[in-house]
Amino acid sequence: MVTTSLQNNISHSEPVFAIVVGEHSGDTLGAGLMIALKKQFPQAKFVGIGGAKMQKLGFESLFAMDELAVMGIVEVLGRIRRLLQVRKSLVDYFTKNQPSVFIGIDAPDFNIGLELRLKTQGIKTVHYVSPSVWAWREKRIFNIAKATDMVLSLLPFEKAFYDKHQVPCTFVGHPLADDIPMESDKEQARIELGLPPKCKVLALMPGSRGGELSRLLAPFFASAQQLQQDDETLIFIAPMVSEKRAQQFTRLKAELAPDLTITVIIDKTQTVMAASDCLLTASGTVTLEAALIKRPMVICYKFNLITYWLAKWLVKLKWFSLPNLLANKSLVPELLQDEVSAEQIVPLVKERLYQDQSQLNDSFTAIHQQLKCNASKQAAKAVIALLPPVFNRKA
Repeated sequence: MVTTSLQNNISHSEPVFAIVVGEHSGDTLGAGLMIALKKQFPQAKFVGIGGAKMQKLGFESLFAMDELAVMGIVEVLGRIRRLLQVRKSLVDYFTKNQPSVFIGIDAPDFNIGLELRLKTQGIKTVHYVSPSVWAWREKRIFNIAKATDMVLSLLPFEKAFYDKHQVPCTFVGHPLADDIPMESDKEQARIELGLPPKCKVLALMPGSRGGELSRLLAPFFASAQQLQQDDETLIFIAPMVSEKRAQQFTRLKAELAPDLTITVIIDKTQTVMAASDCLLTASGTVTLEAALIKRPMVICYKFNLITYWLAKWLVKLKWFSLPNLLANKSLVPELLQDEVSAEQIVPLVKERLYQDQSQLNDSFTAIHQQLKCNASKQAAKAVIALLPPVFNRKA
């Protein structure tokens, strides 16, 4: 039950921004947006659901962000009752304490429904990070149009899709492209992590969710064991987003590969990627980070079996990873479901560890230049344009 309350925003000299995020990447986007909005409105209030980065900036989180960190159709069904309770509490809270504008960051299955309910109460709504309507369930775009006053897209081809359907959308670029330098210093990253400068380093990156780790770590460990047999000097490192995920990783390694030496590093994912020669990674935003850091990768993903068959029936895409979608060609290898095995992973990793990758780096640089648009500032400008007239400052 939400017990915190705000005065109605009409009494505030500064706006109240309601934000709901559902995972770590959304927390990063939310923090960047908060910083940009605070430059225009230093005393603004921020409330909703946010992670550690947003809370450090003064965000008031009414529920833990992990409440929404569920992926996959079957997994969502198992949590549906609790998710509906959280959403109802937020609707009641924001209806009573109306914010100046609501921003749902990603988590579309949760946020679009929330946005629709708030918009019917006269609250301006923004959805930051377009759902993958261009990939599957294309008719969702009409629900998005009903629920939101503006979609903020991170990728250029998304903006074209919304324009085609005459739904308000602003392409803001990607904050990661602004934050990550055009050249990432491998030597400096290794010094920071205490790694030797000359050995080959492979990062194992099985994702940020518990279900991802449980499905991917067995083939990842099996691949690492084979790779180490061929190169005893090969070093393995694994970045984890939290102590909880690090404990899960360590527990599974003790069960599946007790003799394998892997250095687990918490909350330094980009430094780990910069220090590495190749990444064995789950799909997701992390693959875009890897492309911007200019590191070769092998991308793997395994769904719950029922989720996989439903997705296979509904999704009609040549590729599922962001580097390939942005390039509109196969830049990096993708392995899905039963393809995720040591037999397929090992030769792909070897090729990227020991062969020249300069042509791939050129493609990654082109992606970086396309997405580097000062995204948080552009997103803040679009949000401010929707504020009530009483807040008449310009972005």
